[in-house]
Amino acid sequence: MKVSFELDGEALTVETPPERSLRELLREDCDARSVKAGCDGGRCGACTVLLDGVAVKACLVMAAKVDGRSVTTVEGIADGSLGREVQDAFEDHGALQCGYCTPGVVLSALAYLDDDPDADRESLRAALSGNVCRCTGYEKILDAVEAVAERRTEGA
Repeated sequence: MKVSFELDGEALTVETPPERSLRELLREDCDARSVKAGCDGGRCGACTVLLDGVAVKACLVMAAKVDGRSVTTVEGIADGSLGREVQDAFEDHGALQCGYCTPGVVLSALAYLDDDPDADRESLRAALSGNVCRCTGYEKILDAVEAVAERRTEGA
C-alpha cells in the first residue's frame, strides 16, 4: 500500500506493507534514525514522534494511519524556536546522557510545553512519565524542561 504524508516538512509517498508500524516505516523506509526501537509495546517512549503536533508512540501507530498527515521527528524541530529551546536546555542541564531516549523525551516535552506553557514540575513529571530513561534519574531532564517552561512564562 502507498502512504503519503509529510515528514519533517517534506512530502513523501512510501510503499509499505499494511501491517508495518509507523516506527518501522520511519526507521526502515525513511531513514529516520532518531526514532528508536525500544519495547515495541508503547511502554518506553523511545519511538515518540509528533503526529499532527501530538506526541505518539510510533510503535503503536500503524503506518497506514499517517496517510495525509504530518509526522515530526526530532530532526524536524531544530529550526522551530521552542524545539531549539528545548534541545538547548537539555544540553545546558546535562539531560542528554547516552542519548537513546532523548529524541522521544524532547518531543514529548515539546508537545506538552506547546499545549501548557505554564507547566510546573509535577505536571511535567506526569507528562514525561511515558518516556523511560535509564541514565539520568529524570531530575536533569525535569530541570531542563522546567527551565524552558519558566523562561516562556517570564517572557509572556
